Amino acid sequence: MVKNILLLITCCTTFSLFAQQPSNYSLYMFNKFSYNPAYAGMDNSLSFNGLYRKQWSGLTDSPTTQNINVHMPLYILNGGIGINVENEKLGLEENLLATLAYNFQLPVGKIGILSIGASGGIFQKSLDGLMILTPDGQYEGFTINHNDDLPLPTGDISELTPTFNAGIYFKTETFEAGLSTSNIQEPVIEGTFFSTTLSRNYFFNAAYQFDLLRSVTVHPSVLVKTDLVETQIEASILFKYNDNIFVGGSLRGYNTNTLDAASLILGLNLSEKITLAYAYDYTLSDLNLVSNGSHEIMISYNLGREIGKGKLPKIIFNPRYID
Repeated sequence: MVKNILLLITCCTTFSLFAQQPSNYSLYMFNKFSYNPAYAGMDNSLSFNGLYRKQWSGLTDSPTTQNINVHMPLYILNGGIGINVENEKLGLEENLLATLAYNFQLPVGKIGILSIGASGGIFQKSLDGLMILTPDGQYEGFTINHNDDLPLPTGDISELTPTFNAGIYFKTETFEAGLSTSNIQEPVIEGTFFSTTLSRNYFFNAAYQFDLLRSVTVHPSVLVKTDLVETQIEASILFKYNDNIFVGGSLRGYNTNTLDAASLILGLNLSEKITLAYAYDYTLSDLNLVSNGSHEIMISYNLGREIGKGKLPKIIFNPRYID
């Protein structure tokens, strides 16, 4: 029964949708390039990130998200380049995003680097008509008859549209902040069975690090996401021991209407180049009655040496702290 209800709700809200919201990531502080193209190459070497998220575990057909991105500095063009791919499945709906990014970086005195970037690519939305179950439908053997007034698909359908994003990023040795926007032109995906407008979303993030003890550093950060109609804020703090093991937590939401989850974050550097991180979200909304929380795991790789020709920037940061 729960499965049928979820599929019907997803189906009905898909055929005419405006606010296509960005995915939630509890490990956002390690994966900044996924939402800001201006961050490409700011790890000062080839950087790879792979992330998997299972939302609302225990709830049938709950969302799952996979994100893979690779970025690196491009010194001969005074910037960075990168590729970002994200796939999200929500019941009968699947969204695929693939973008290519470039940014231009310039030093700000001797204290930091300012980056201005843009990305472009495609957004594909797919629907699995075989998963649609209507109250009066007939689904026996190979028979698929929805018996509904709406024109509902009986197989896989997909449509795609180009999308463009832009951002700026400022980074010093201890402080960083970025502002970006996605779906600048608010593209429309229109097909026989659905029409979807990808709303323009804005992202602001900031992070700081300071020494607490000789071997312990503290890393507070914040991420704000908004489409100027709805806003979500996530605040986090991590404690890192010997620049190797880290533990912390975060809170998603800022009032009773937006409170979504509290997260526990754990991780360690498996080597000088590889970092493994895990986050568990305890659901604070009414969905905690039917779900067992959310799980997220990420692995990052940083080559840790110069790529291609040219000189490294004068300001060198620790690539293991970020991404």
